[in-house]
Amino acid sequence: MLHSAIHKLANFMALLGGIVLCLLVLMVCVSVSGRELSDLAHGGFLRGLGDWLIDLGVGPILGDFELVEAGVAFAIFAFLPLTQLSGAHARVDVFTQGLGPRVNGALSTFWTVVMAGIIVLITWRLYAGMQDKIRYNETSYLIQFPIWWAYAASFCAAVTASIVSLYCAAMRLTGQRDI
Repeated sequence: MLHSAIHKLANFMALLGGIVLCLLVLMVCVSVSGRELSDLAHGGFLRGLGDWLIDLGVGPILGDFELVEAGVAFAIFAFLPLTQLSGAHARVDVFTQGLGPRVNGALSTFWTVVMAGIIVLITWRLYAGMQDKIRYNETSYLIQFPIWWAYAASFCAAVTASIVSLYCAAMRLTGQRDI
């Protein structure tokens, strides 16, 4: 039952991260298209359309890079649980491929525990950073959204990654289930 819940949690976070990433790609496309249309309308033979397009709201999206920065940070943390659960982190097996299944199993357990510790450490420091952003009321440059919002979204995904990675480490250490 716990195994199923952990899988559902990891899949849900990956889906949420994927949705955010798709929305960011769409926003960047709209922003770049708007920027190009605006440039085209303000130059050359279409010069008269420039003011009309601006009145319609055609142009780049203000603060698009700030939103991309916050959204990609969330997406990365949202993908971590599924990556950890499926053991899909990048590996270099050049030195270990000839060591045998027992040694490779022990190495896999070791690195799963290390990764769990690192994810928990990152989650803790992300929380501390979020507290600083709240305390100093720091906002983004262009659209002035509170920076802690991005930290809070990433923190929620990092907590999920911590839960999943601790579960994976516990399963590896106890040998109850091959993850």
